[in-house]
Amino acid sequence: MRSGRVLIAGEAEGPLLRLAAPLSLWGGVDPASGVITQPRHPDHGRSIAGAVLAMPRTIGSSSSSAVLLELLYNGHAPCALLLGEVDAILCLGVIVAREMGYRTIPVLQCDVAAIADGEVVRVGEGGISVPAR
Repeated sequence: MRSGRVLIAGEAEGPLLRLAAPLSLWGGVDPASGVITQPRHPDHGRSIAGAVLAMPRTIGSSSSSAVLLELLYNGHAPCALLLGEVDAILCLGVIVAREMGYRTIPVLQCDVAAIADGEVVRVGEGGISVPAR
């Protein structure tokens, strides 16, 4: 179990998608599908929908909270966010979703460098774990 700082509580399980470069959700992700659309991004074309999305750093606009809110509303959001640095904008999108009655996702600040991209991980109050197979 790797510990993390819980920013928004919750539980989730899914494949880890560790972004190779910082990304702004606004202009970088299609809010209707969850696909990374930023042409020069190393993960262009991959979907964040249903993934445990690991973002070592974020960039960009305060509108990223609105994109995350739309992703949560339409079911194309990641199942959890793991942030290398606290990002109040992304947390705001999850908090607003909760206030509007949409499903929400856990958000943790942590280091996931030792977990392989694509490996299924479980996120919860205690941190991050790789379920036994």
